[in-house]
Order: sequence, then structure tokens, then C-alpha cells
Amino acid sequence: MAMSGRVPVKRVEKPWGHELIWALTDRYCGKILHIKAGHSLSVQYHNVKDETVHLLTGEMRYWVQLPGDTELRDQRLVTGDSFRITPGTVHYMEAVTDCDVLEASTPELDDVVRLKDRYGREGTSTP
Repeated sequence: MAMSGRVPVKRVEKPWGHELIWALTDRYCGKILHIKAGHSLSVQYHNVKDETVHLLTGEMRYWVQLPGDTELRDQRLVTGDSFRITPGTVHYMEAVTDCDVLEASTPELDDVVRLKDRYGREGTSTP
């Protein structure tokens, strides 16, 4: 069993900015995603991972295919907004301004099925 105390913070560079993984256990993960204005993450879904995001700063277009929809719809988020994504939901984030996004999720970091990616990472689940 892990002990209480300080934990390392891991910075992972991404083509759209970077993420800070500040919590990772066998039960949950906490990240801060920094997305540069004009950049977007992959159009993706997760098989198992369940996540909720909270926009700390900035403005973003959060494209989500909600149950019953046949296409992605813009769920524009502004500072202070939160949104949950359950397994199987197709989604992606597009930063209107520089954004900092707090993400709380289950710990399956590699559970990413990329359908489309402007940085050439389709179909992969590598960071």
C-alpha cells in the first residue's frame, strides 16, 4: 500500500501544448492540460476511461457526439465550466484561447482510440 506524502509531477510534451500529470494511482488520475490557442486534441473516444474536465482558464470549443447524435456538436466551454465524457463518447478539444484544463479520470492513460488527428497520430494510443 502506498504511503501518504509528496508525489512527483510528470510533464508530458504534446504537439498541442503539454500535460501535467499531478496524480496517478490504480483508482484515479489528475491532469492539467495546457492547450495552445488554435490547437486541438485528437478526435477520440475511450473504451474504459471515464473523465470529467473543468476549464480553469481560457475558452474552448469542446466537440462531443452525445447519445442519439450522429455528428459532433460544439459544447463551448468558458472558464469555470465542467463536462463529463463517459466511455465510447467521441470528442475533442479545440482551444479558442490558451487554455488550462483540469482533468479527473479513471487511470487508463493509454485508452485512447484516435479517429482523426492533425498531428498524424491516428489509431495510436501513445502519448
